[in-house]
Amino acid sequence: MNDQRAVGWTYLAVSVGALVLSACAGYSGYGLKPGVATLPEVIATMGKPALSWKDPDGSEQLAYPRGPAGPQTFMVFMAPDGRLQRIEQVLNMEHFARIQPGSDKESVLRLIGPSEPQWTQYFKVRDELVWEWQFCDSWNQLARFDVLFDGTTGIVRTAYQRQALMGFDGVAPFCGH
Repeated sequence: MNDQRAVGWTYLAVSVGALVLSACAGYSGYGLKPGVATLPEVIATMGKPALSWKDPDGSEQLAYPRGPAGPQTFMVFMAPDGRLQRIEQVLNMEHFARIQPGSDKESVLRLIGPSEPQWTQYFKVRDELVWEWQFCDSWNQLARFDVLFDGTTGIVRTAYQRQALMGFDGVAPFCGH
């Protein structure tokens, strides 16, 4: 009887482990091979994108924000032949540094994906629209990245990062990886 119980527990543990690994693969697209994976395979693995863009050359870009309030957004780049070129995690300083005053909303969306809707605010007195993302900073702590747009023109005024001081005693929590 104990042997059957041990086999049952082992089967359950292996099944749960496989489920967790497959969920992780779908989350980031891990396991999709550049030059091999097709658009239907990307969508079957990662789900429906939040945004997508089709370029004149036939290439396509797909945005996968992972949330709610998730600290990662993955951009999937598909070649004109319908094959995966690459997948990038874009909520990082390298991508944030490309957002400069004078950029427009569309370029921000294509660079780092959509902001968290509940953190989008419009300030009438300043005619300013603020989009906000949560991300893991270089200290592996949760941080926020804000882009401030002119409310009328949709042009970037400025952008900055700050700690997400929502942990114990007002300290930014660690990201957990």
